[in-house]
Amino acid sequence: MQTSDVVGRISSLHVYPVKSCGGLALPQALLTETGLDLDRAWMVVDEAGEFVTQRELPRMALIQTAFKGDTLGSGELVLRAPGMLALHLRVDTVEAPTRVRVWQDEVAAFDMGDLAAQWFTDFLAQGAGGGGRYRLARFDPEHRRLSSLKWTGGVEAPNQFSDGYPLLVVSQSAVDDLNTRLKAAGQPVVDARRFRPNIVIEGWEAHDEDRVGPITIDTDEGEVQLTPVKPCSRCPIPNIDPDTAQSHPSVNDTLQAYRQDARLNGAITFGMNCIVTAGLDRWLKVGQVARADYAF
Repeated sequence: MQTSDVVGRISSLHVYPVKSCGGLALPQALLTETGLDLDRAWMVVDEAGEFVTQRELPRMALIQTAFKGDTLGSGELVLRAPGMLALHLRVDTVEAPTRVRVWQDEVAAFDMGDLAAQWFTDFLAQGAGGGGRYRLARFDPEHRRLSSLKWTGGVEAPNQFSDGYPLLVVSQSAVDDLNTRLKAAGQPVVDARRFRPNIVIEGWEAHDEDRVGPITIDTDEGEVQLTPVKPCSRCPIPNIDPDTAQSHPSVNDTLQAYRQDARLNGAITFGMNCIVTAGLDRWLKVGQVARADYAF
Protein backbone atom coordinates (compact mmCIF):
# COMPACT_ATOMS: atom_id res chain seq x y z
CA MET A 1 0.00 0.00 0.00
CA GLN A 2 1.39 3.39 -1.01
CA THR A 3 1.93 5.80 1.88
CA SER A 4 1.47 9.56 1.73
CA ASP A 5 4.21 12.09 2.45
CA VAL A 6 2.11 13.89 5.07
CA VAL A 7 -0.71 12.48 7.16
CA GLY A 8 -2.75 14.40 9.70
CA ARG A 9 -6.30 14.89 10.90
CA ILE A 10 -8.90 17.62 10.72
CA SER A 11 -8.69 19.39 14.07
CA SER A 12 -11.44 21.93 13.40
CA LEU A 13 -13.97 23.01 10.77
CA HIS A 14 -15.16 26.61 10.44
CA VAL A 15 -18.03 28.27 8.61
CA TYR A 16 -18.51 32.04 8.34
CA PRO A 17 -22.17 32.51 7.37
CA VAL A 18 -21.87 36.31 7.03
CA LYS A 19 -18.68 37.43 5.31
CA SER A 20 -16.27 39.08 7.80
CA CYS A 21 -18.48 38.44 10.83
CA GLY A 22 -17.83 35.84 13.53
CA GLY A 23 -17.50 32.22 12.47
CA LEU A 24 -18.79 28.90 13.76
CA ALA A 25 -16.64 25.92 14.73
CA LEU A 26 -18.60 22.82 13.70
CA PRO A 27 -18.10 19.11 14.40
CA GLN A 28 -19.06 18.34 10.80
CA ALA A 29 -19.86 20.27 7.62
CA LEU A 30 -21.30 19.37 4.22
CA LEU A 31 -18.91 19.92 1.32
CA THR A 32 -20.44 21.67 -1.69
CA GLU A 33 -18.86 22.96 -4.88
CA THR A 34 -18.63 26.45 -3.34
CA GLY A 35 -16.98 25.14 -0.15
CA LEU A 36 -18.56 24.29 3.19
CA ASP A 37 -22.34 24.61 3.19
CA LEU A 38 -23.55 28.19 3.91
CA ASP A 39 -20.02 29.57 4.19
CA ARG A 40 -20.08 33.26 3.18
CA ALA A 41 -23.67 32.88 1.96
CA TRP A 42 -24.50 36.36 3.30
CA MET A 43 -22.58 39.62 3.00
CA VAL A 44 -22.89 43.16 4.35
CA VAL A 45 -22.90 45.91 1.72
CA ASP A 46 -22.93 49.69 1.78
CA GLU A 47 -25.44 51.98 0.09
CA ALA A 48 -23.73 51.45 -3.27
CA GLY A 49 -23.95 47.66 -2.95
CA GLU A 50 -20.19 47.37 -2.32
CA PHE A 51 -19.06 44.76 0.18
CA VAL A 52 -17.65 45.85 3.52
CA THR A 53 -15.37 43.86 5.84
CA GLN A 54 -13.35 44.12 9.02
CA ARG A 55 -10.72 45.94 6.97
CA GLU A 56 -12.89 49.07 7.12
CA LEU A 57 -15.20 48.09 9.98
CA PRO A 58 -13.32 46.02 12.60
CA ARG A 59 -16.47 46.04 14.74
CA MET A 60 -17.86 43.35 12.40
CA ALA A 61 -15.68 40.86 14.31
CA LEU A 62 -18.03 41.22 17.30
CA ILE A 63 -21.08 40.01 15.35
CA GLN A 64 -21.60 36.38 16.33
CA THR A 65 -23.48 33.91 14.16
CA ALA A 66 -25.40 30.76 15.01
CA PHE A 67 -27.96 28.50 13.41
CA LYS A 68 -31.17 27.55 15.16
CA GLY A 69 -32.80 24.45 13.76
CA ASP A 70 -32.33 20.75 13.13
CA THR A 71 -29.75 21.16 10.35
CA LEU A 72 -27.46 23.88 9.05
CA GLY A 73 -29.65 24.52 6.01
CA SER A 74 -32.96 24.92 7.84
CA GLY A 75 -34.36 27.02 10.62
CA GLU A 76 -32.86 30.40 11.36
CA LEU A 77 -29.61 32.29 11.16
CA VAL A 78 -29.24 34.11 14.48
CA LEU A 79 -26.99 37.17 14.73
CA ARG A 80 -25.92 38.62 18.07
CA ALA A 81 -23.81 41.66 18.88
CA PRO A 82 -23.01 43.65 22.05
CA GLY A 83 -25.85 45.96 23.04
CA MET A 84 -28.19 44.60 20.36
CA LEU A 85 -31.23 42.36 20.45
CA ALA A 86 -30.64 39.15 18.49
CA LEU A 87 -31.56 39.24 14.81
CA HIS A 88 -33.34 36.10 13.55
CA LEU A 89 -33.40 35.43 9.81
CA ARG A 90 -35.05 32.47 8.12
CA VAL A 91 -32.43 30.50 6.21
CA ASP A 92 -34.94 29.62 3.49
CA THR A 93 -36.36 33.14 3.03
CA VAL A 94 -35.10 36.14 1.05
CA GLU A 95 -36.64 39.38 -0.12
CA ALA A 96 -35.97 41.46 -3.24
CA PRO A 97 -33.41 40.57 -5.93
CA THR A 98 -30.44 42.91 -6.01
CA ARG A 99 -26.92 43.27 -7.41
CA VAL A 100 -23.88 43.58 -5.16
CA ARG A 101 -20.12 43.81 -5.65
CA VAL A 102 -17.40 41.72 -4.02
CA TRP A 103 -13.93 42.75 -5.16
CA GLN A 104 -14.12 42.99 -8.98
CA ASP A 105 -17.21 40.82 -9.30
CA GLU A 106 -20.74 42.16 -9.59
CA VAL A 107 -23.06 39.31 -8.67
CA ALA A 108 -26.75 38.51 -8.37
CA ALA A 109 -28.02 38.39 -4.80
CA PHE A 110 -31.10 38.88 -2.65
CA ASP A 111 -31.63 41.74 -0.23
CA MET A 112 -32.55 40.49 3.26
CA GLY A 113 -34.93 43.33 4.07
CA ASP A 114 -35.20 46.53 6.07
CA LEU A 115 -35.07 44.96 9.54
CA ALA A 116 -31.68 43.35 8.84
CA ALA A 117 -30.47 46.56 7.20
CA GLN A 118 -31.40 48.63 10.25
CA TRP A 119 -29.78 46.12 12.61
CA PHE A 120 -26.42 46.26 10.82
CA THR A 121 -26.62 50.02 10.36
CA ASP A 122 -27.32 50.60 14.05
CA PHE A 123 -24.50 48.36 15.24
CA LEU A 124 -21.81 49.34 12.76
CA ALA A 125 -22.51 53.06 13.12
CA GLN A 126 -21.21 52.87 16.69
CA GLY A 127 -17.66 51.97 15.70
CA ALA A 128 -14.71 53.43 13.81
CA GLY A 129 -15.40 53.71 10.09
CA GLY A 130 -19.15 53.41 10.57
CA GLY A 131 -21.75 56.09 10.01
CA GLY A 132 -23.07 54.92 6.67
CA ARG A 133 -26.07 52.77 5.96
CA TYR A 134 -25.68 49.06 5.41
CA ARG A 135 -27.75 46.19 4.08
CA LEU A 136 -27.45 42.41 4.23
CA ALA A 137 -27.43 40.39 1.00
CA ARG A 138 -27.78 36.66 0.35
CA PHE A 139 -25.88 35.09 -2.54
CA ASP A 140 -28.06 33.93 -5.43
CA PRO A 141 -27.16 30.24 -5.87
CA GLU A 142 -28.14 30.46 -9.55
CA HIS A 143 -25.21 32.82 -10.13
CA ARG A 144 -21.80 31.30 -10.95
CA ARG A 145 -18.92 33.32 -9.55
CA LEU A 146 -15.71 31.50 -10.46
CA SER A 147 -12.27 31.44 -8.90
CA SER A 148 -9.41 32.78 -11.01
CA LEU A 149 -8.95 30.33 -13.87
CA LYS A 150 -5.29 31.35 -13.97
CA TRP A 151 -4.73 29.94 -10.47
CA THR A 152 -7.05 26.93 -10.82
CA GLY A 153 -5.39 25.81 -14.04
CA GLY A 154 -8.61 26.26 -15.98
CA VAL A 155 -10.79 24.32 -13.54
CA GLU A 156 -14.14 26.06 -12.90
CA ALA A 157 -14.47 26.47 -9.13
CA PRO A 158 -17.59 28.41 -8.02
CA ASN A 159 -17.67 30.57 -4.89
CA GLN A 160 -20.29 32.46 -2.98
CA PHE A 161 -19.04 35.60 -1.17
CA SER A 162 -15.58 34.30 -0.22
CA ASP A 163 -12.68 36.48 -1.29
CA GLY A 164 -11.99 34.22 -4.23
CA TYR A 165 -11.80 30.49 -3.52
CA PRO A 166 -14.09 27.86 -1.99
CA LEU A 167 -11.89 26.77 0.94
CA LEU A 168 -8.97 27.92 3.06
CA VAL A 169 -6.79 25.25 4.66
CA VAL A 170 -4.32 26.02 7.47
CA SER A 171 -2.04 23.67 9.42
CA GLN A 172 -2.24 23.95 13.20
CA SER A 173 1.55 23.73 13.31
CA ALA A 174 1.74 26.95 11.29
CA VAL A 175 -0.28 28.70 14.00
CA ASP A 176 1.89 27.11 16.71
CA ASP A 177 5.06 28.25 14.93
CA LEU A 178 3.72 31.81 14.71
CA ASN A 179 2.91 31.73 18.43
CA THR A 180 6.45 30.61 19.27
CA ARG A 181 7.71 33.69 17.43
CA LEU A 182 5.15 35.99 19.06
CA LYS A 183 6.06 34.76 22.55
CA ALA A 184 9.76 35.23 21.83
CA ALA A 185 8.99 38.85 20.94
CA GLY A 186 6.94 39.35 24.11
CA GLN A 187 3.65 39.53 22.20
CA PRO A 188 0.39 37.76 23.05
CA VAL A 189 -0.35 34.49 21.27
CA VAL A 190 -3.25 34.04 18.83
CA ASP A 191 -5.42 31.18 17.63
CA ALA A 192 -6.39 30.00 14.15
CA ARG A 193 -9.45 32.25 14.11
CA ARG A 194 -7.19 35.17 13.17
CA PHE A 195 -6.78 33.56 9.73
CA ARG A 196 -10.44 32.62 9.18
CA PRO A 197 -9.71 29.09 7.88
CA ASN A 198 -12.36 26.58 6.87
CA ILE A 199 -10.22 23.53 7.68
CA VAL A 200 -7.44 23.30 10.25
CA ILE A 201 -5.24 20.20 10.03
CA GLU A 202 -3.16 18.89 12.92
CA GLY A 203 -0.24 16.51 12.54
CA TRP A 204 1.34 18.23 9.54
CA GLU A 205 4.55 20.25 9.70
CA ALA A 206 4.13 24.02 9.74
CA HIS A 207 2.97 25.24 6.32
CA ASP A 208 2.89 21.80 4.72
CA GLU A 209 -0.26 23.12 3.02
CA ASP A 210 2.11 25.31 0.93
CA ARG A 211 4.05 22.34 -0.33
CA VAL A 212 1.54 19.59 -1.11
CA GLY A 213 -0.53 18.56 -4.09
CA PRO A 214 -4.14 17.36 -3.80
CA ILE A 215 -5.30 16.72 -0.23
CA THR A 216 -7.29 13.52 0.27
CA ILE A 217 -9.70 13.30 3.18
CA ASP A 218 -11.28 9.98 4.12
CA THR A 219 -15.00 10.50 4.84
CA ASP A 220 -17.72 8.02 5.73
CA GLU A 221 -19.07 8.30 2.16
CA GLY A 222 -15.69 7.96 0.44
CA GLU A 223 -12.72 10.12 -0.42
CA VAL A 224 -12.80 13.88 -0.81
CA GLN A 225 -10.08 15.64 -2.79
CA LEU A 226 -9.17 19.28 -2.24
CA THR A 227 -6.52 20.85 -4.45
CA PRO A 228 -4.42 23.77 -3.14
CA VAL A 229 -4.23 26.39 -5.89
CA LYS A 230 -3.13 29.75 -4.45
CA PRO A 231 -1.37 30.97 -1.32
CA CYS A 232 -3.61 33.20 0.77
CA SER A 233 -2.25 36.73 0.89
CA ARG A 234 -2.90 38.58 4.12
CA CYS A 235 -4.51 41.96 4.73
CA PRO A 236 -4.69 43.59 8.19
CA ILE A 237 -7.51 41.30 9.42
CA PRO A 238 -5.16 38.85 11.24
CA ASN A 239 -4.16 41.80 13.44
CA ILE A 240 -7.76 42.13 14.69
CA ASP A 241 -8.62 40.28 17.90
CA PRO A 242 -11.90 38.45 17.14
CA ASP A 243 -13.00 38.77 20.78
CA THR A 244 -12.47 42.52 21.16
CA ALA A 245 -12.25 43.90 17.57
CA GLN A 246 -9.07 45.72 18.66
CA SER A 247 -6.22 45.77 16.18
CA HIS A 248 -2.54 45.43 17.01
CA PRO A 249 0.19 45.08 14.36
CA SER A 250 2.13 42.29 16.11
CA VAL A 251 0.75 39.44 13.98
CA ASN A 252 1.48 40.87 10.55
CA ASP A 253 4.73 42.46 11.76
CA THR A 254 5.91 39.01 12.85
CA LEU A 255 4.74 37.34 9.62
CA GLN A 256 6.57 39.99 7.61
CA ALA A 257 9.87 38.58 8.88
CA TYR A 258 9.40 35.07 7.51
CA ARG A 259 6.27 34.73 5.33
CA GLN A 260 6.97 36.92 2.30
CA ASP A 261 5.92 34.80 -0.68
CA ALA A 262 7.70 35.11 -4.03
CA ARG A 263 4.68 33.54 -5.75
CA LEU A 264 2.71 36.69 -4.87
CA ASN A 265 5.47 39.26 -5.40
CA GLY A 266 6.55 39.22 -1.77
CA ALA A 267 3.10 39.52 -0.19
CA ILE A 268 2.64 37.97 3.26
CA THR A 269 0.84 34.63 2.93
CA PHE A 270 -0.60 32.21 5.46
CA GLY A 271 -2.72 29.20 4.51
CA MET A 272 -3.69 27.85 1.10
CA ASN A 273 -6.79 28.48 -0.94
CA CYS A 274 -8.22 25.21 -2.21
CA ILE A 275 -10.81 24.05 -4.72
CA VAL A 276 -12.95 20.92 -4.54
CA THR A 277 -11.83 18.38 -7.16
CA ALA A 278 -13.66 15.27 -5.91
CA GLY A 279 -16.20 14.24 -3.29
CA LEU A 280 -19.03 16.77 -3.49
CA ASP A 281 -21.93 16.41 -1.04
CA ARG A 282 -19.87 14.43 1.46
CA TRP A 283 -19.54 15.26 5.13
CA LEU A 284 -16.26 16.48 6.51
CA LYS A 285 -15.85 15.75 10.22
CA VAL A 286 -13.36 16.69 12.90
CA GLY A 287 -10.93 13.79 13.32
CA GLN A 288 -10.97 12.59 9.71
CA VAL A 289 -7.59 11.71 8.17
CA ALA A 290 -6.12 14.26 5.75
CA ARG A 291 -3.19 13.09 3.62
CA ALA A 292 -1.18 14.46 0.73
CA ASP A 293 2.10 14.18 -1.16
CA TYR A 294 4.65 16.91 -1.58
CA ALA A 295 4.53 18.70 -4.95
CA PHE A 296 7.78 20.52 -5.56
